[in-house]
Amino acid sequence: MNIVVCAKQVVDVGEIKVNPSTGKPVLEGIPKKISDIDKNAAEEAIRIKEKLKGKVTVITVGSEDARERIKEILAMGADDAVLIVPPEGADYHVISNLIAKAIKDMGQVDLVLCGEASIDMFSGQMGPRIAGAMDIPQLSYAFKIDAEAEKITAERNMGDKRVVSESTYPVLLTVTKEINVPRLPSLMQILGSAAKPIKVLKAPDMNVPDLAPKVVLEDVKGLAMNRKNLIFKDDLDQAVKDLAENLSKDGALG
Repeated sequence: MNIVVCAKQVVDVGEIKVNPSTGKPVLEGIPKKISDIDKNAAEEAIRIKEKLKGKVTVITVGSEDARERIKEILAMGADDAVLIVPPEGADYHVISNLIAKAIKDMGQVDLVLCGEASIDMFSGQMGPRIAGAMDIPQLSYAFKIDAEAEKITAERNMGDKRVVSESTYPVLLTVTKEINVPRLPSLMQILGSAAKPIKVLKAPDMNVPDLAPKVVLEDVKGLAMNRKNLIFKDDLDQAVKDLAENLSKDGALG
């Protein structure tokens, strides 16, 4: 079983602050990490490898400093990694095409696993876009997976429904955070991850035909959340009535 895990290096969103004078997020000096749900995808990939044998390769698109973050998944049990350095201004379209091309160049890949979304943007686009670029089926929002030699079955959270879907290989799955608890590697595994290979690819050298972004990011600003701090001290019935009237006046009740 040849498995690929897509993992993204992100800033720790819990540490982000907004500059009050400009409204822009302050990203300098914030620690980086692998997006949380991508670690769930990595854990599931490693469990499948342990069950069916095979190989797990990690792919990430980012700057050269992502090497250190990739080692976190190598320490968990992945075998090797590919780091793709993207062109300036790469959007979802460009990044998904780069990942799809890198996977195709690996030869026979049975399973691609992604987190349902990254914790920084949470668009949920990357998995479906990669599957589309590779022209393979996808099963999204999987919270339980049963992988067998010839097929894979996924229980999927579809909002108000839970759906059981089945696919042969190759297939791409996006997983939710509820699927597992990622393992903590031992000290020896962390030290051993330094010896595992990380292949670096530069976007211009990958022969991807369309590297023109479809979306141009103009600016990023934080939204001010100003509270009214209204306190209702009357009896319960009157307080509920006043609360409903204020919420309705502000359009919060539709």
